[in-house]
Amino acid sequence: MNPWTERAAPSLADFEALAGAAFAALPDEIRAAAGEVALHIEDFASDETLDRLEIEDAFDLSGLYEGVNRLHRSISDPAPIIPRVFLFRRPILDEWAERGDVTLGELVTHVLIHEIGHHMGFTDDDIDALQSSDE
Repeated sequence: MNPWTERAAPSLADFEALAGAAFAALPDEIRAAAGEVALHIEDFASDETLDRLEIEDAFDLSGLYEGVNRLHRSISDPAPIIPRVFLFRRPILDEWAERGDVTLGELVTHVLIHEIGHHMGFTDDDIDALQSSDE
């Protein structure tokens, strides 16, 4: 019997568990540098977020960092909000299905690391260069 005949798509709770496990598996130095980052799992980014980022198709955004990155914080800033990393379940599932060359856990980890990179002040180009050097 095919193991998928009895399975449903991973839920938001399943994604939360995947993201938590991915974060816990990061090297101690990265977790320490990330500090207090709140992880949020949603099906899609809100319409307001998509409009603000000028993204027309909600499937084009799989993750998002919100907050002031660690390089731009100042002790004179007002009480900081807790930085948040959002992972969007449906776009990640869509990319996973289209790619077919990575596990869902690997893709969740990739998106999580990318967003934590933004938290640490890296640009998309910086993150891409770092991840390319690891391969």
